[in-house]
Amino acid sequence: MCRGLAALPSTCIERAKEMKVHLGQFLHKSKAIGDFDNLSPVKQDKVTKIAKPSAEDTLQGGQLFEKLLANKHGVAAFRAFLCSEFSEENIDFWLACEDYKNTKTSSKLMLKAQKIYDDFVKVQAPKEVNLDSLTRVIVTRNLTNPNNSCFQVAQERTYSLMEKDSFPRFLKSNLFFDLLKYI
Repeated sequence: MCRGLAALPSTCIERAKEMKVHLGQFLHKSKAIGDFDNLSPVKQDKVTKIAKPSAEDTLQGGQLFEKLLANKHGVAAFRAFLCSEFSEENIDFWLACEDYKNTKTSSKLMLKAQKIYDDFVKVQAPKEVNLDSLTRVIVTRNLTNPNNSCFQVAQERTYSLMEKDSFPRFLKSNLFFDLLKYI
């Protein structure tokens, strides 16, 4: 958790170092690609479309954000950015919900549901996400009979928050531009 003042120096520094290592590994593996001028025309087109989406892409809403979340390196860079803003709980919650939705057995659903609730949804949770009271009540009610869509409303709200608030700032960050160099 990168929030408490007492935990700030060690925990945030550790997480930042961890993210730097992951991003460094990605960048190291990708150095063979070289700079933009040496990219194949197909990759140059891909980079250009990501960096400067067309009006059509912009009208299609969160397509770029969806692409970012579908790419493990994109998620790592976005998480590093959120950690720098002290809001990594949002991506952690979203990822936990994605994992939860793919859970098959009801016994595992119950265990994971309680863990997600305790870690992210409950008031004063260690990684509490920003949810309105109605969404929190809906999730709490859903816990009485957990199913794969138990956290859907809360996950959608968190996704929307990241897409509309954090993602535009990420697109202007050095982490994003570093990521663009190596895709």
